[in-house]
Amino acid sequence: MEAVRAIGPEALLLTGDIAQATTLGEWLRKVRAAVGVPVLFVLGNHDFYRGSIAEVKAWAATFHQGDEGLRWLPAAGPWRASDGTVVVGVDGWADGRAGAPEASMVLLNDWKMIRELAEAGAMYDRATRRARLAALADQDAAGLEATLRAVLPGASRVVVLTHVPPFEEACWHEGARSNDEWLPWFTCVAVGEVLRRMAAEHPSKRIEVYCGHTHSPGEYRASDNLVVHTGEGRYGAAFVRAVTV
Repeated sequence: MEAVRAIGPEALLLTGDIAQATTLGEWLRKVRAAVGVPVLFVLGNHDFYRGSIAEVKAWAATFHQGDEGLRWLPAAGPWRASDGTVVVGVDGWADGRAGAPEASMVLLNDWKMIRELAEAGAMYDRATRRARLAALADQDAAGLEATLRAVLPGASRVVVLTHVPPFEEACWHEGARSNDEWLPWFTCVAVGEVLRRMAAEHPSKRIEVYCGHTHSPGEYRASDNLVVHTGEGRYGAAFVRAVTV
């Protein structure tokens, strides 16, 4: 937060994994008070730990009403910077469509610690879990497409915040693309399809995507007007990933 204040930004953009369901509001208020600028955020999988997706989203949808400087973008709507840049956001979910989901032996805490993804504290079978993840991702992708269709005609540049990388090539791990066992749970194919479609339909518009989730940094240019920046993350540490101008 000291680093953010030193930069003197117009806003702080957070791409999820801010806290857990039980402490999310507390930490968002602390950050907002410390940085003194609007905090625009989307939610990551960790933000639903020890809680419910539906309940956390219902809370986040009204959270900004008490302070316009705290904005969960999927509900609060686009935010316009002084230079005309439009910032939009969608949480996104790894939808089990990339890599090799059937062969993957990866087990995530999500499937035990998020109510909709666990059955009485135990993991659902693979087919049920994948169906639920795909449904969550599709819902978010549809919301993002509606938002982009509304803002792109009047914008020259759109910044998209999301948590899960939207392309396999943006799913970084220690300097390389994640392998097929991890890709299903660290890529949101549904959101990626929307982004490619919108970039193709609006070739003169610049779309910048900022995401996280994989814990490793990298950049992927999906097309001439679509670039994805994946941020680094470390447990117990926070730092500025990028300053977008």
